[in-house]
Amino acid sequence: MENSRALKLLIGLGVALLILLGRLFYVQIVNDSYKTDASNNSMRRETIFPPRGVIYDRNGKLLVGNKMCYDIMVTPREVKAFDTLALAAVLDTTADFVREKMKHYRTYRSKIGYQTLTFLKQVSAETYLNFAEQQFRFPGFGSQLRSIREYPFNAGGNLLGYISEVDADYLANHPDYRAGDYYGRTGLEAAREEDLRGSKGWHIYLHDSRGRQKSPYRNGEADVDAVPGKDIVTTIDAYLQQYGQALMEGKKGSVVAIEPSTGEILAMVSSPGIDVDVLADFGRHYTRLSGNKHKPLYNRTVSASYPPGSVFKLVNGLIGMQDGVLKPSMEYPCHDGYTYTSSGRKLGCHSHRSPLNFEDAVMMSCNGYFCYVLKSILENPAYDNTGDAFRHWREMVMSFGFGHRLGSDFPSELSGNIPSAEFYDKRYGKGHWRFQTVVSLSIGQGEILTTPLQIANLAAIMANRGYYYIPHVVKASEGVEIDSRYYEKQYTLVDPKYFPSAVHGMWKAVNALGEGGTANVGHVPGLDICGKTGTAQNPHGADNSVFICFAPMDNPKIAVAAYIENAGFGASWACPIATLMVERYLDGSISEARKGLETRVLNSRLIR
Repeated sequence: MENSRALKLLIGLGVALLILLGRLFYVQIVNDSYKTDASNNSMRRETIFPPRGVIYDRNGKLLVGNKMCYDIMVTPREVKAFDTLALAAVLDTTADFVREKMKHYRTYRSKIGYQTLTFLKQVSAETYLNFAEQQFRFPGFGSQLRSIREYPFNAGGNLLGYISEVDADYLANHPDYRAGDYYGRTGLEAAREEDLRGSKGWHIYLHDSRGRQKSPYRNGEADVDAVPGKDIVTTIDAYLQQYGQALMEGKKGSVVAIEPSTGEILAMVSSPGIDVDVLADFGRHYTRLSGNKHKPLYNRTVSASYPPGSVFKLVNGLIGMQDGVLKPSMEYPCHDGYTYTSSGRKLGCHSHRSPLNFEDAVMMSCNGYFCYVLKSILENPAYDNTGDAFRHWREMVMSFGFGHRLGSDFPSELSGNIPSAEFYDKRYGKGHWRFQTVVSLSIGQGEILTTPLQIANLAAIMANRGYYYIPHVVKASEGVEIDSRYYEKQYTLVDPKYFPSAVHGMWKAVNALGEGGTANVGHVPGLDICGKTGTAQNPHGADNSVFICFAPMDNPKIAVAAYIENAGFGASWACPIATLMVERYLDGSISEARKGLETRVLNSRLIR
């Protein structure tokens, strides 16, 4: 029995030994990956950084390209004693910079090990050539070629975004990146990082005992080619984007233009914004920009939430018609506003003729009319109580793309807010609120919050008479796909048959001259622009100026929303800016009759 156990033990040890020997043979003879590890003292892996994909506008205009630069690299373990002043002079930097770097490497020498680190980033060609001539004097130092971004066309820094070096937080969540890599931090650079980044390659070289490079390992058989990033074609019209930026100079707010028939974003202007001149070396400018009180880093087009103001009246009117509580022919009175309590509290309105039908109420942006409309929606006898009617109203509103993210391919999109019945139940008590409590929702005020992108999407819905395509900024192109949902129509819950009267009211607001339309300043003969003004109350200062429009009325080619903070009436600034964008896009230039308006907008500075 004991002999049998001993035999089994010997057999087990023998099998284990054979497995171990087989593994050693595989590692040392068959698989040489351990030999070629970058930490191997006799070999060095030289990383090849791929050129990042470039970015074009919809017409092939280059928005973001690449240019080559050099980083100065160092392997601290291989550095010998050197002349600090001489190295500083060669690299066009200071001796203190060199000393601080070397002090850091000594402090963290155990953690750094044999790693090669970036000593100085993005040196000029002149500095590189000077260093290359004298590199032999500084063992352990070398150079590395990489591409950096260049911007041949000013199409908006907030739109394009910037790249930056990965930090510890990013590395923790993206294990396929390494220290020293760059990634898209904001804008299109971030939205299409996976396509733009490409993949790194490398050369492996043999070194002698003194660390001198001798020859490629295995004649380069173990080298890997870098794979360039994919080029991106955007939906942006570069010249329209640039024109929008010029119109918004000195103003705070957003302009968004959409092609209604596709949902493609033609322009996306956030102002004040980032100039493309700072993007290539953004880190140097970050502190200054982040400390600017006007927040140029903040992309207002998708990340700002505002009350939509009177442009929202279109939504309430359409819901009223869908619910059967409003007909376009119905007239309501307005005597400088709508009195909604027995004590005489009034939601005010500008002076105009009374009563009005639906189209004229849209044309004149009558507050009183739309108070009656929302009252009829929330007191609809088809519902048992105000809460149920309100839930229905909210569902209808959200079908217009409000109260949730639209699902754009642009990062940092907010959802805005459409208040719920539960919100008012909690605030006022269930059954203790009614239409009079939420009367401000009639005119797009109160707790309603929307983004400029959502407001522009409303303009596209009006243009399409009841549906939209999810707004997006990237077109499908060779090697780059976009999600199929961007090709799908998103229908509102309002039947298309109710839209023509609202659209005609918008047409009259711009083109029915002398009849009290609020947007006559936007009239351009022959373009049939349809628009709706808005003046949104702002608890932090002067009212915000809002305007949406599309053109032409039939077969629309462009829909625009302009939202200008603290700029007063919609007709004052938002309407001129939006309609100038439309005219420039459709006609290619501004007519002589409107040159004075263009000059006023271009030369005015509203930011204080």
